[in-house]
Amino acid sequence: MPEFTIGETDFVLDGSPFRILSGALHYFRVHPDHWADRIDKARLMGLNTIETYVPWNAHSPRPGVFDTDGILDLARFLRLVGEAGMFAIVRPGPFICAEWDNGGLPSWLFREPGVGIRSHEPRFLDEIEKYLDQVLALVHPHQVHLGGPVLLVQVENEYGAYGDDRAYLQALVEMIRGAGIGVPLVTVDQPVDAMLAAGGLEGVLRTASFGSDSQNRLRTLRQHQPTGPLMCMEFWDGWFDHWGGRHHTTAVDQAAEELDALLAAGASVNVYMFHGGTNFGLTNGANDKGIYRPTVTSYDYDAPLDEAGNPTAKYFAFREVLSHYAPVPAETPGAAGPAPEQAVALGEPIRLLDDPARWGSWSRWESLPMLDELDVRLAVYRTELPGGDQPSVLSLGEVRDRAAVLLDGAPVGILEREHHERAIALPCGRGRLDLVVEDQGRVNYGTRIGEHKGLIGPALLDGMPLTGWEVLAIDLDRVPQLWETAALDGRGPGVGPTAWRATFLVEHPIDLFLDTAGWGKGISWVNGFCLGRYWRRGPQRTLFVPGPVLRPGHNELVVLELDVLADPTARFVAGPSLGPLED
Repeated sequence: MPEFTIGETDFVLDGSPFRILSGALHYFRVHPDHWADRIDKARLMGLNTIETYVPWNAHSPRPGVFDTDGILDLARFLRLVGEAGMFAIVRPGPFICAEWDNGGLPSWLFREPGVGIRSHEPRFLDEIEKYLDQVLALVHPHQVHLGGPVLLVQVENEYGAYGDDRAYLQALVEMIRGAGIGVPLVTVDQPVDAMLAAGGLEGVLRTASFGSDSQNRLRTLRQHQPTGPLMCMEFWDGWFDHWGGRHHTTAVDQAAEELDALLAAGASVNVYMFHGGTNFGLTNGANDKGIYRPTVTSYDYDAPLDEAGNPTAKYFAFREVLSHYAPVPAETPGAAGPAPEQAVALGEPIRLLDDPARWGSWSRWESLPMLDELDVRLAVYRTELPGGDQPSVLSLGEVRDRAAVLLDGAPVGILEREHHERAIALPCGRGRLDLVVEDQGRVNYGTRIGEHKGLIGPALLDGMPLTGWEVLAIDLDRVPQLWETAALDGRGPGVGPTAWRATFLVEHPIDLFLDTAGWGKGISWVNGFCLGRYWRRGPQRTLFVPGPVLRPGHNELVVLELDVLADPTARFVAGPSLGPLED
């Protein structure tokens, strides 16, 4: 079997120096029927390795659960990497950042007060050990010395930007080794002295993350890693987008020059991202550095392969650079043509506030519960206001992340975390108050990881506490099934959250792009598969529909509109629209 080790200056594979030319490809952001295609396109670009994170919270959405079906079948993904003649790097966290909800940490971990976050705290470590034992049992048989593709496993992720708990990092190393992982271990940090010092361990290879100024970045890394190969574990070739911002891109020539400089210095590389994919479902993360900004559904990242897996100009520029340092296959991938276009009317609207019980289950609370206590991402908080006819002020401790305010079914306004809003004027102090509260994505970087979601009390009306709440925990999995039991009255959409559906035809399954520019804010499903969020705030204007979720003939689109649907039409367009570019 192959032997892979860390030498004095190089990685060593079967006794010979080996340079890792890797690309990041997250299996959980790509439909599994597309995995083999994306892996092969990485090979054709000249890469020899595929890197992936592992999202703990996706595999374990609830305590005691470890799901490996479908898009979470890590073992199948690693088999496909090996069958393509490529190697693999696995980064299981437990924290991954990755612009992923809560940085990959399950929110249920932090429901019990005092549980540690990325620290040597017994309850936190106990759950991590259970998780690592499960995920590394999948990785173990795929290690290179056992005939598989896995060369490296990473410990934590950019820990030096968060803390300096060496006992925590050492405990992770012991857990990983205890799970039978024998390949070399690595850490990654930004090439800043303090971060490399705090995030590294002796006996574990330090690597760095950066996208420019390779010579100086590698010099800093070498000061903290005196021997062994130099590696940029995240060569940033693009960036992610947040709602309300611009679409980020990097100049192709500039990115290629930076890659060339990195390779000319003799370093190994992991291109982050080679193919970004999509934050399907409600998996997007967020950042909060004083202003809360959730990440968009697309994770295109301006990568060499676009969100739909098509090669870009950056792909061919990187391929040319790589050809100067390693053999590149003669074959090149072709680009897909325009996607089929069609428009169909959205009909049969079902209003949430007409019959809320169809959407979930009610419970009674004396004071405001957090969404974490309800174990949902969307909820309706309802109470009867005890005041009079005079205008009043409703105030809340904090809104995480968005609350639509309705009084007797009529919209009053929106409270948004991004704008630090927590109070609103009501036309009067009596009537039925409904607050439709949405978790828009958990923070994935910094000190707010693990925070609670929803309404953080107290709720006050003109300074007096509001109590006696009914709370509807909305089961989003029910939304595509609402029409099985709902009695439609033909009255039109009305106000408040509304579900819509349409049937559209395809001749054969092929990737599509759903135009959301005429809609407000919400979530879409095709044949029960959740495409993710849309928002007229942009920059993203289309949702990617993977061909494998479609079927020949009739297909069903469901839209949950949380705001106002200006155009009740579903339009499938020829290609993606990710928004205006940066200046």
